[in-house]
Order: sequence, then structure tokens, then C-alpha cells
Amino acid sequence: MQLINEKIRQAASILRELDLDCWLTFVRETSVTPDPMLSFLSPSDLTWHSAFLVTGRGESIAIVGDLERKGIEELGVYSQVHSYVESIAPLLQEVLRKINPDRIAVNYSVTSEIADGLSHGMFLLLMEILGEAGFSDRVLSAEPLASRLRARKTGTEIRAIKKAVRETEDIFSLVSGFIAPGRTEMEIAGFMSREVAERGLVPAWDAAHCPAVFTGPDTAGAHYRPTGRVVEKGHVLNMDFGVKVESYCSDLQRTFYILEDGEKGAPPEVRQGFSVIVEAIEKSRQALRPGARGVDVDAVAREFIVSSGYAEFPHGLGHQVGRFAHDGTALLGPAWAKYSRKPFEPVEPGMVFTLEPRLTVPGRGVVTVEEMVLVGDNGAEYLSTPQKELLLV
Repeated sequence: MQLINEKIRQAASILRELDLDCWLTFVRETSVTPDPMLSFLSPSDLTWHSAFLVTGRGESIAIVGDLERKGIEELGVYSQVHSYVESIAPLLQEVLRKINPDRIAVNYSVTSEIADGLSHGMFLLLMEILGEAGFSDRVLSAEPLASRLRARKTGTEIRAIKKAVRETEDIFSLVSGFIAPGRTEMEIAGFMSREVAERGLVPAWDAAHCPAVFTGPDTAGAHYRPTGRVVEKGHVLNMDFGVKVESYCSDLQRTFYILEDGEKGAPPEVRQGFSVIVEAIEKSRQALRPGARGVDVDAVAREFIVSSGYAEFPHGLGHQVGRFAHDGTALLGPAWAKYSRKPFEPVEPGMVFTLEPRLTVPGRGVVTVEEMVLVGDNGAEYLSTPQKELLLV
């Protein structure tokens, strides 16, 4: 379990960086109520109350139900594996007394969904267990740790994401030959879904709208399922699509133009809109570097699009991608209430972001491109092959 080993070592390092003593993940029946952080600690779901502890000293300890002990031991990544039959409380209290941590980070957060895996009921139970051992006043949110652990992609994670990107681009290439006037959004999505299944892959998000296919003006917009709307000549068609490879996601958008009879290329207003989107993506990529704030990177694209004569796009410029299509805490977005502190989190090396501005060309449709980039020490590089030209059908 190379990935789990990498992430546990990384967690210990982040604990030291944040001056935290211990990270405690507390779960039960995870097929019903999963914790987003569990995939970094166990390859499978757990049934009984289970606790995973990582310390700044590098200790890694698992406490699981007796029937699940063997599977955790076989991972070979935990320095200690304990199991119980009747109650986890005595073992967890004993382990904590030996560690004696002053600051215990647990998975709750007001701001970040990826750090908020501990349900309210489980939080109450954990505080009861910790209170009996005299540790309840040492608990704090694991959000800073969870955010960094998800954001800082290891080599294993980056390789999986790159594979997902290549598969997605390949399927986009194939569907280019399938799109034609008279076909419906649902038929186009069906073609892509069959290709995903034939490759033994799964969609990166809910299959009801992955892929999302939008043709022409006045569509339902992003995050809506393909419909029976027919592809027409003179319209813009765009698609939002991604797959999972080795549990890691891609998330890309591509824009097509459906040629009118006699046309050799798209009309000027479509070419202009597409050119603005491509330039906005490149400008924001150049601004995306360690230490930057997402709100400032978003502003680069947003202000360029508005200054070019188009309406402000109604969403953030980009999000992190990892085990989920929308992953991580830091966000490239405006200072809107729904995004809370996310746009003000500093960018770090190892983060994978999308860049996805959009604009509307009246009477034609929505022009949008979504690329994926990896933040390095000196800036961001494309993981996807950037769409620089309209795809003509």
C-alpha cells in the first residue's frame, strides 16, 4: 500500500510543521458514513468503531474491530495495530495515555468539507471517551492538516491523475468524430459513457451528468444532465467530463463549433469568445504560483474577461482535483460568502487545480475550456494538453 504509506509519512511531517502532536481519525460503518480522509489510512471500509492515530514523532497506530485486524496488519504501514471485541474506549484511552498528546487534531471543520468527516454523533462519543481519560480539552480541528495532506500530491497521486487526464483526452478525441448535427446531447453522452465502461473506468463524478453535454444557447448550464436537445448547425457545443484512474480524477471541458453549410470556420464572434477564454486561462496559469492567493488568481481571469466585454462568470475560476473531482480546501475563486475562507488559502507546490472560466456568445452558446495544472516550486504547468483551437464539426 504505497499510497497509504506515503500519506502517513506526509501526515507526520505536516503535524510537526503545524506544531500538532497527534492526528486522530475516528470512524464507524464507513460504507454508510464515510470520512473523506479514510482513503489515506485504509484501503477498505470499516464496520466497528475504529481509530487511526498518527503522531509528529512518526508513530502510526490503528485500533479496529477484531474481525478487521488482519486486513489492517497486512498493509504493513502501521507501527501498532490493536483490536477489540466489546468497546474501543479502553484501548483508545490507553494508547492516548502512552502518547500523551497536548494537541489532538480531529476531522471536523466549519469551512472545509474534506476535513469534516466526523459526524456530530461520533464527535459526541469521541469527546465522551476522551473526557474519561482527561483529554477532551486538547482537541482541535484537523482542517489545516487535512487540507495540506490532500493538497500536496505525492508522486503516486500525480501519476494516477496524469493517467486519468490521458484517458479523458483520448475519449474527447473519439467523440469528436461522433458529434454531428441531429444527434442529441444524450446520444453524445451515451457514446462517451460506453467508451468509459469499455475501458474499465468509472466517471469522475455522478454519472447522471458526467459527461455533461450542452449545445446551443439557453442551456440549463453546468452540473445538469444531458437532454434530448438536438445539435444544430451554427451552435457552440461544450462538454464537461472526467474519469477516475486508480481512484484519482480528471476534470476537463472542451468546446466545439458546429459548422453551417458552406462555412470553413467559426464566425468572428465565436472565435473572439474562444480566444478570450484561452488567453484568460493562460494569464491565470502564469499567476498561479506558490504563495499566491486563490482570490488573486481568480481576479486575473475574471477582470480580463470583463474588460473584454463579457459578463462575469458565475463561479470560481478553478478547484483542486484529487480523489474527488472537487477536492481540497484552497480554491481559485472570488471572495463570495459561499466560498468562506477557501479563496484566501495560499497556493502550495503539489496542488492540482482546474482553470475553467466561461462566457456566453449570444445566439451561439457557452464557450468554456477547462484545463488541469500542477503547481510546482516556480509556477504551474499544464497536466492536460491545452485546447488552443475550436474543435470544428
